[in-house]
Amino acid sequence: MAGVINRIKQFIRSPQGQRAIHQARQASADPKKRAQAKRMLGKFRGRR
Repeated sequence: MAGVINRIKQFIRSPQGQRAIHQARQASADPKKRAQAKRMLGKFRGRR
């Protein structure tokens, strides 16, 4: 399990990881994207 966590930490520190974090923050700031994500989570949890 520690190997997986170390790989995640390496990815977060990499330029690709920083780009992914930036894109996720931008998407979460958009009300339309936030509502879309909320609907998807509801579907995964079995609620609609």
